[in-house]
Amino acid sequence: MASMIRRQFLASLAAASLNPLRSAPRFKKDPFTLGICSGDPIADGIVLWTRLALDPLDGGGMGQDSHQVDWIVAEDEGLKKIVKRGTETATPQFAHTVHADVRGLKPGHWYWYQFRCGGVETKVGRTRTAPAAGSNDPLRFAFASCQHYETGYYTAYQHMAKEDLDLIVHLGDYIYEGGPGKDRPRLHNSAEIKSLNDYRNRYALYRSDEHLRKAHELFPWIVTWDDHEVDNNYANDIAEDNAPRDQFLERRSNAYQAYYENMPLRKTSLPRGSSLDLYRTLDFGKTARFHVLDTRQYRSDQPCGDGRKPQCAAALSPAQTMLGDRQEKWLMDKLKSSRQTWNVLANQVMFAKMDVKQGDGAEYSMDQWSGYEVPRQRLCKFFDEAKPNNPVVITGDIHSSWVSEIKSDFNRPESRNVGVEFVGTSITSSGDGVEVPAAEAAFKKDNPHLKFFLAKRGYVSCAVTAKSWESAYRVVPVVSTPNGAIETRAKFRVEAGTNRIERV
Repeated sequence: MASMIRRQFLASLAAASLNPLRSAPRFKKDPFTLGICSGDPIADGIVLWTRLALDPLDGGGMGQDSHQVDWIVAEDEGLKKIVKRGTETATPQFAHTVHADVRGLKPGHWYWYQFRCGGVETKVGRTRTAPAAGSNDPLRFAFASCQHYETGYYTAYQHMAKEDLDLIVHLGDYIYEGGPGKDRPRLHNSAEIKSLNDYRNRYALYRSDEHLRKAHELFPWIVTWDDHEVDNNYANDIAEDNAPRDQFLERRSNAYQAYYENMPLRKTSLPRGSSLDLYRTLDFGKTARFHVLDTRQYRSDQPCGDGRKPQCAAALSPAQTMLGDRQEKWLMDKLKSSRQTWNVLANQVMFAKMDVKQGDGAEYSMDQWSGYEVPRQRLCKFFDEAKPNNPVVITGDIHSSWVSEIKSDFNRPESRNVGVEFVGTSITSSGDGVEVPAAEAAFKKDNPHLKFFLAKRGYVSCAVTAKSWESAYRVVPVVSTPNGAIETRAKFRVEAGTNRIERV
C-alpha cells in the first residue's frame, strides 16, 4: 500500500513538470489573495510561502498552467538592500503554492521579502532568522491554537500583531472541518470537508481573515497540526465516525496535502500519500530548542470509548502510544543531545494528568495524555533520570488555559518536579468563554500541581532568556463581536534549573 501511494505521489510530481509554464502572464486582478507568510526559521535561512489564487474560495481559479513566481529578500523594508532573490514554479498539483527555502542569510537578523508574478507584487512581509548556534539571545514568542472561524473574530491576532515578537508557534486546529453551524458570528463555506478541493477552499476561507494574514506577514511561524485539520478526534487511521479505513486514509491524504500546501513548511514535509513527516526540531541559539510534535498521525485509538471518564485498563495498557515508537525515540534522542537552556515541546493535547471531575471520583480526558498513561510515565521518568535542561511543554486543544508543574509521578504529589506545562486557550473556539473561579478552585484542590485555570479566549506570550521563562496569559473578553480589547490576566515565571512555577 505504502509503495503504491509513493509511486502515485512521484507520478504527480512528474506530471507537474509537464504542465505548460507561463513565465510572464499578465493578471487582470491580484492573484495573491491569500497573502504571504514565512516559517521554520534556522540560523541561516527561512521558508517563504505564498499561493496564487484568483478565485480562492472556488478552487483557486488558476487553471492547469504552471507559473513562475519571483521572490526577493532584503535587509530593509523598502527592499533597496536585496540580499537574495529566486524563482519558484507554482504548479496546479500543489494548488499553485510556493515554498521557497531561502538559505545563506545572517543569523538573528530581521529581513523583508516580497513575491511577484504576472506584473503583480505582494505586500512586503517581515521575517527573522534564528540566532547563531552559540548565541544566548533572548527569545520572545507567542503560541496559539484552535481558531474556529465560525465561533468568533480573530481579535487575538489583531493584538498579537502589535507585540514585539520574534516568532509565533501554532499548535493545531488551524482550520475546522465541519459544515456551517447556526446562529454564529461567521459561517463556514461548505458542508463537512473531505475532498482535496474542499480542504483547499476551507484554508482559503480562514486566510481571508485580515488579522490572521497580518500576523503571518509580520512574524515567522512554527506550525503543527491537531485533529481538526483532518477530522475531530481522529487517531492515526481511525476516523471519528469509524469510516472504512481506505476511505479515511483517502480523506487524510487530501487533508495532509492541503495542510502542506497552505503552511510555510520545507519540502522535507512533502506529503507521501496519506503520510507527512511533520515532527522536527528547531534551535534558537543556546536559548531554546523546539521539539515540534505530532500527536495525531501515529497514536493508538483513544481508549475507554473516548470522552471523559476514569482510566480504564486500556488507558493503562503498555500497548498505548501517543507518538509512535519512532517519534518517541527521536524525541528522547533530541532531548539528550540538546545543550539549549530550554527544551520546548510544542505539543497538542494536555500532558499533565488532570482530574476534570469536580468533587468525588476522578475523570480524565481519554484524548489527552491521560488516555496514554504508560507513554506519559516513560517521558516523566526520562525527564527525571536523563535530566534534559528545563522541559517546557506548550499545549493547545482544550479551549481553556491551564498552568501546571510536571511531576516525576503524578500519583505522588510530593514527587519531584521534572518540567512545566503551559496550556493556551483558543483564539476563538467555544466562543466568548466564561469566568469560572469556583471551577479553578475545585480543579486546584483535586490536582495539586495545577497553578492556574481560565476558560476565556486569547493566547500566551512568552519571554525567554538564559535565566528565566515568563508566560503572560493574554485574554480577549469577547470574540463574538470584532475589535475587542485585550488584557494580561496572569503572568508566570520559571527560573532556569528549578522546574517550578511562580506567579508574578
